Amino acid sequence: MLSAALLGLALLAGPARAQEAAPATTQETAPAAAPAAAEQPSPSASPVAQTRVWHHALSLLGTPKYPDGFKHFDYVNPDAPKDGLLRLSYDGTFDSLNDIVTRGTPVVGLQLIYDTLMAPSSDEVATEYGLLAEAVSYPDDFASVTYRLRPEAKWHDGQPVTAEDVVWSFEQLTKNNPRQAYYYSHVKSAAVTGEREVTFTFDQAGNRELPQIVGQIRVMPKHWWTGTDASGKPRDISQTTLETPLGSGPYKIKQVVPGRTISYERVPDYWGRDLPVNVGTNNFNEQRYEYFRDNTVELEAFKGDQYDFRVETSAKDWATAYDFPAVKQGKVILEEFANRASGQMQAFIPNLRREKFQDQRVRRALNLALDFDGMNRTLFFGQYKRTSSYFQNTELASSGLPQGKELEILESVKDMVPASVFTTPYTNPEGWSEGLRRSNLREAANLLRQAGFEIKGGKLVNAKGEPFTIEFLIGNPAFERVALFYKPGLERLGITVTVRQVDTSQYINRLRSRDYDMIIAAWGQSLSPGNEQRDFWGSNAADREGSSNYAGIKDPGIDALIEKVIYARDRDELVAATHALDRVLLAHDYVVPSWNYPNTRTARWNRFGRPSTLPEYSFGFPDIWWWDAQKAAQTGGTP
Repeated sequence: MLSAALLGLALLAGPARAQEAAPATTQETAPAAAPAAAEQPSPSASPVAQTRVWHHALSLLGTPKYPDGFKHFDYVNPDAPKDGLLRLSYDGTFDSLNDIVTRGTPVVGLQLIYDTLMAPSSDEVATEYGLLAEAVSYPDDFASVTYRLRPEAKWHDGQPVTAEDVVWSFEQLTKNNPRQAYYYSHVKSAAVTGEREVTFTFDQAGNRELPQIVGQIRVMPKHWWTGTDASGKPRDISQTTLETPLGSGPYKIKQVVPGRTISYERVPDYWGRDLPVNVGTNNFNEQRYEYFRDNTVELEAFKGDQYDFRVETSAKDWATAYDFPAVKQGKVILEEFANRASGQMQAFIPNLRREKFQDQRVRRALNLALDFDGMNRTLFFGQYKRTSSYFQNTELASSGLPQGKELEILESVKDMVPASVFTTPYTNPEGWSEGLRRSNLREAANLLRQAGFEIKGGKLVNAKGEPFTIEFLIGNPAFERVALFYKPGLERLGITVTVRQVDTSQYINRLRSRDYDMIIAAWGQSLSPGNEQRDFWGSNAADREGSSNYAGIKDPGIDALIEKVIYARDRDELVAATHALDRVLLAHDYVVPSWNYPNTRTARWNRFGRPSTLPEYSFGFPDIWWWDAQKAAQTGGTP
């Protein structure tokens, strides 16, 4: 299961920096996925509703940690002061305040103005508690779920949040965003089934994840979006807009400078400020994002105290760029936070929709041509390790040979998966010495010959005499040096290599239309994988515009294993099924794995407080941090 934040509402064009970085995110790290709703019946009390069992929380792993009626999460400071301005940065630009649609470039931070039905805790895996919803009910077979809204939930204009708002939001989300439509494709209908009740009915039973993921849907005000703007023009949620939207969340938009700045101000009378999931959170009076198109300028702006907090995504900059006076004086704090919440496969991804990449021997040859050890030493100051799993750095990563439940699962699909998964653990080529690098290239050349390619006139060509070419499509300048380092190894095999850097809009358009040979990208993984795996590797997603199946994987064995992950009956089975899926994905050599880093590297001006104990699965910035007036006075900050 991926949260809405990880799944994303638009295609990612590059490693844009979030408030809290995705797992192992580096500047050398790439971007990490509809049914029509039924007609709404008139609100009425259903006979079924009278016998429903209502819950205050949902968990895929068993009993939620916090009981009904809990006061606040253990990891927050319930008495945190509400004060101060938090200044953040973001890469690129924006031209829209509507991130539901995939056109345009939406602004960052819109999640601050909207509420969802449920809210996650950061010290549990796959567990959510009521936000807009005060209770949730589902049958034993998980074939539907009903949410009951809080009567006190209000939009910022004072109107109540209604069940009709929830249904309308779901309809618009799945109508206007192909990725979300696919993610929620098993929701057969969304309907109002009571005065404050919404029921989502699924097209299947037994999918334990479906009741929970619909709780992540962002709820938007139907009355505002179907109304008119100040000039009397009807609003259209299917289009981009720079009109300030109405929300219900803890913040509202204060100021917008298109393409450059957006500021969110805390709503003092926010309806949900005293809910258990909100106590000790949303502590800044204002959160402001400044946009930068050039990372060098962005870094210098941080050094000049133009914004407060930075996730450092470049190994080179982390090693060399933070030796400035404010760090030595203790005004800037450098700190790494362990990432325990998720894993990631980052890789060079060939487009399997193109014939030249469809032979596994070719893809393995591309891996053999990558001098990772030299790249790590030369470009990354030795900070990274080679990625060897699609669920890197989690218990979901496969290792060794399959045993126990994993072996049983693989045996059940034995005729659809490579025989090597039963006999040979996956390994990346080693190249720490010149001898090993030469050996890797010789092996790569042999594989290419076996696949039908030969050298003519110093160029690798196929049986038709067509040259083997690879164009790296780059959406972020930081990746150019990475692709250029990889280039000589490929050229020694006779491959003609070009590196094409394009702007964000062109990158997104080419990604959507699958117009690329190879990209550098990543898939983020939660600790509870589920329906999003279909979007990542499923055959039905391979040719669907907007999916996260960047590689174009179409394989019946992969499809079968995805279903075993989704329909796992308990945690042990989920882990075993994910191990099996990981092992088979690796065995096909679909990608050339790159690098990973287990921590998030951060730099901040020392003017903030935080709880003494941070949650296990997040460092919680900025959600549970606060403005510290005493530290700010010593650092030179102002509220």
